Amino acid sequence: MNTRSLIIALSASIALFSSTMQARAQGPAPPAPVVEVVSVELTPIAPQRWVPGSVVSRDDARLATSASGRLEFVAEVGTRLKAGELVAQLEDQAAKLRLEDAQSEVARIKAQGELARRQRERLKALVSSNSIAANQLDEAEAQVAQLDAQLRQAEVRVRSARYDLKQTRVVAPFPGIVTERLAQRGEFAATGTAIVHLVNVTNLEASVQAPLAMSALVKPGMELSVRDGDKTYKERIRAVIAVGDDRSRQFEIRIAMTSPVLVGNAVEVALPEREAENTLAVPRDALVERPNGTYVVRVSDDGSSERIEVTIGASDGFFTAVDGDLSAGDRIVVRGAERLGDGQKVRVASSSGGASSPTAASAR
Repeated sequence: MNTRSLIIALSASIALFSSTMQARAQGPAPPAPVVEVVSVELTPIAPQRWVPGSVVSRDDARLATSASGRLEFVAEVGTRLKAGELVAQLEDQAAKLRLEDAQSEVARIKAQGELARRQRERLKALVSSNSIAANQLDEAEAQVAQLDAQLRQAEVRVRSARYDLKQTRVVAPFPGIVTERLAQRGEFAATGTAIVHLVNVTNLEASVQAPLAMSALVKPGMELSVRDGDKTYKERIRAVIAVGDDRSRQFEIRIAMTSPVLVGNAVEVALPEREAENTLAVPRDALVERPNGTYVVRVSDDGSSERIEVTIGASDGFFTAVDGDLSAGDRIVVRGAERLGDGQKVRVASSSGGASSPTAASAR
């Protein structure tokens, strides 16, 4: 082999080795990223104003006693109680003695009544045989009637004594937590003395003071966004107290809270500033905000991504109105949009949590 042929063969070998190493270095193409998508929808959205509110309990009471006496037991602060469970116990010995005395009086009058009735029956037999005067039977009838009246009075005293005994036990009228002891064990509690502060921590609502100008836009049953720190919930209006304060020019809204919040929490509620209008809207998770603007990523029928610049409008806390080159029904990415560029192939996550091919996604 001459020198020229050797050089050509060596060059070919070097080129083949170089292309082989380059192919090995590149490896297989990375798989298309998996994304979650939703459809752009026409949604009724109105401009909103966030107003402050506070979480309160619908059952919040300072429990008092309608009896008097020395306290023998008071539930500790932090005790969780069910409705009907014991909150406080007053000494009840005097009430038990009064009940026993009233019951003894009932027994005495019953015995006298039985005797008077037997006497009346005997007198009836004697009157029929003209052995006694008729007025003696009248006196016996009056005696029976008088004892019947006394028996009814004594039975009322028994019921009253039982009621007084029952009032020595202060029980929870609703489930809740003891948040404060207002009287201590060993103290004398007069009638009407507040003993504990009981708060129901499950039956909650938000109390919101809103400008009177918004009174025509909110109705009972309307669903509003409630923000608690970095969490936002959808809750419904329970009541609108349509009476404005003449100094603050505000009225109160009560919103039933079904979400896990604490009594006393400060919250914010989004109130509509005008009637809602249908507009193109996307979930706020679909928006990608950058210093030079905001965009969403649309997935085309062939499974490729496309960045669409949008202008943000009103929001209800979950959906945000947008203006851009979008149409109702367009599929936009709500998870993974930040890492996508124009023309990049993606796989759409299926409802079962896996992924489907672009073709299958477009067919759906």
